Amino acid sequence: MVRDTRPGADPEPDLQPVLDALDDPDCRTIIEHLDEPLTAGEVSEECDIPMSTTYRKLDLLSEAQLLAESVEVRQDGHHATRYRTDFEEVIVALTEERSLDVEIERPAEDAADRLASMWGEVRKGADR
Repeated sequence: MVRDTRPGADPEPDLQPVLDALDDPDCRTIIEHLDEPLTAGEVSEECDIPMSTTYRKLDLLSEAQLLAESVEVRQDGHHATRYRTDFEEVIVALTEERSLDVEIERPAEDAADRLASMWGEVRKGADR
């Protein structure tokens, strides 16, 4: 499995948030429509989900570490957050101790993705 080594990422996601996100029909619809990075407004429109619900579902998917966020810097100062799927495979397995475990196989990250991740971390720090 490819582990997520991006700044601030938990290398082993918690099982319950992943199961909750994958069990949610709106979350699955969002995953199906994220062929390319989209803003929350674009997700809402593409998936025919109200904006308030879209934000809640994007948070649920992000908490489960199934989405990556990047910031689109605009000259007018109104930056936009874009969301994309951040997994190739989710594996839920039974461990030797007879408990469930989850692993997320991640796509290889290119230089642009690393820069977007770093910029996102800088913005999080500035918001605190």
